[in-house]
Amino acid sequence: MQPHMPPRKTGFPPIADHDSRILILGTMPGEKSLELQQYYGHRGNQFWRILFALFHTPFTEDYRERVRLLHVHKIALWDVLATCERQGSADSNITNETANDFGTLYTRCPYIRAIFFSGKKAEALYRKYAIHPNHLPVFTLPSPSGAHASVNLEAKIDAWRAITEHL
Repeated sequence: MQPHMPPRKTGFPPIADHDSRILILGTMPGEKSLELQQYYGHRGNQFWRILFALFHTPFTEDYRERVRLLHVHKIALWDVLATCERQGSADSNITNETANDFGTLYTRCPYIRAIFFSGKKAEALYRKYAIHPNHLPVFTLPSPSGAHASVNLEAKIDAWRAITEHL
C-alpha cells in the first residue's frame, strides 16, 4: 500500500508588467485562493486590506479593482513557488517544491527596484531557489495571513509602508 501523498498545487502567473517597480512575493496560494483563482483570496488574509490602506484607497472585494490597484502603483505580485505538494494551506506543510522562473520575470520587468516577501517562508524559499539580482534590495514583511495574529493589522500596515518608500 502506497503512503498518502499531499496534493500537488500549482500557483498563478505573475501579475506584472513592464513598468512594475516593486515585486511582492508570497510562497504559494492557499486552498481558498486556489479555489477562487485569486491571489490572497481568503477573507481572513489581510493582504488586500493592507495594500488599500497604504494607498489611502477604499477597500473593495472586487478582484479586478484589487489587481488594478497593483498596476496603478506599479506593483508586481507573484509567488516563489510554481508548484509544490501541500496538505491544506500552511506554508509549514510545503514539500517537493519547484520555484518559479525569476530570470524571465526580471527580463520582462526591468524596472523592479525592490523585492518584498510576505513572510519569512517566502524569503527562505526565494533564497534557496532564485538567482537574485545583486542590485535589488530585499525586505521581509510580517505575513498578512490571519493565522499570523501576533502582529495586529495596524502594525502590519506600518511595516508594509516600506513598499511606498521604494516606488
